[in-house]
Amino acid sequence: MLIRKLFKFENAHIVRNCSSERCRTSIHGHSYKVEVLLEADALDNGQMIYDFGLMKGTIRDVIDAFDHAICFWDKDDAEYIRLCQTFSARWISMPVSPSAEQFARVFFVIIDQLLQQTMMANGESDVRLHSIIAHETETGYAQAFRHDAYNPRMGEIKLSDVIFSAQCQSEWHDPQMYEKLLAGAQFQNPVIPQQIK
Repeated sequence: MLIRKLFKFENAHIVRNCSSERCRTSIHGHSYKVEVLLEADALDNGQMIYDFGLMKGTIRDVIDAFDHAICFWDKDDAEYIRLCQTFSARWISMPVSPSAEQFARVFFVIIDQLLQQTMMANGESDVRLHSIIAHETETGYAQAFRHDAYNPRMGEIKLSDVIFSAQCQSEWHDPQMYEKLLAGAQFQNPVIPQQIK
C-alpha cells in the first residue's frame, strides 16, 4: 500500500546548461510542491502505513529548509556561489544542479536515510520510501524512484555534499539534526499511546 504527503515551498535557483536561456542565465523562482510517497506491506497500531503526523518532524524540517532559500550547484561559478551565500541567509549547496529531477533525487536520498535511521515506536513495519515527486510548475514535475536516486549516471549525491546554511539549520526542531544524520545517529518516533488493545 502507498501513502503520500504533500509539502510546499518557494525556492530560487539557476539551472545551468539547460535549453532555456532564461533558466540557465537568470535567477528565478518556483512554487514547488513535493510529494513523499511511502509504502509498506503491513499497518501500524493505528491501522496506517505511517502516521501523517510523524512526517511533520524531520521530513518536514528538511523540505522546509528549501523554503525561501536559494539553491546552487556546488560546481557553479565561485563568485556566484559567494554572492548567494553573502546576500541570502537561507541557501543550500547541492552536488547536482537544482533541477526538478535533481530536487526529487536529493529529497529521496535524504528522506530515505532519515527513515532508515528512525526507530519506529507504534507498530510501523517495513516502511519504505517509494518515490519523491517534485512539482516545479503546475504542469511539470519529476518523480524519482530508488534506482534514480542512487544512479551514478545522474550524478552522485552524498549526504555530506548537501550543505544547509546556518539559518536553515537553526529553524529545525533540532538544529543538529543533519549532523546526527551524517553521523548515523538514531532518531526516535514518539510513542503514541494505544487506547484500544
